[in-house]
Amino acid sequence: MTPLNVNGRPQALDADPGTPILWALRDNLGLTGTKFGCGAALCGACTVHLNGQAIRSCVTPISAAAGQKITTIEAVTAGSDRIGKAVHAAWVKHDVAQCGYCQSGQIMSATAFLKTLPKGKQPTAAEIDAAMAGNLCRCGTYARIRAAVADAARALA
Repeated sequence: MTPLNVNGRPQALDADPGTPILWALRDNLGLTGTKFGCGAALCGACTVHLNGQAIRSCVTPISAAAGQKITTIEAVTAGSDRIGKAVHAAWVKHDVAQCGYCQSGQIMSATAFLKTLPKGKQPTAAEIDAAMAGNLCRCGTYARIRAAVADAARALA
């Protein structure tokens, strides 16, 4: 049994310790908001937070997260997280999603980035691009993503 804390709830998974967090979330816990994209940590669709840091869940085994806090898109967009709410509202305002496949990973990376900013700091376009560089969007909505992250930062100031 691997002890995990997922979205603030203790979980004990009866799974191989080498199982990627992605598959434990989707198959064992029914949290399907985290997406499988490439399986090689290259696209960002599987991004979740581990102790507040954005990680690629497709290559991170559950053993690496034992006893740590995993946060998924379900908690960020439905919870009381102030930054998550600001990012979600900005995503809607800027009509970011096209096919939507990458969006959970994009939002998870954006919220992790915004949590690192000093209160009131407005990120530059270059800082946003650098923070979001590991997340690919097949539809090419990068300008909207950048605008949404900047808008969320303004809303949080």
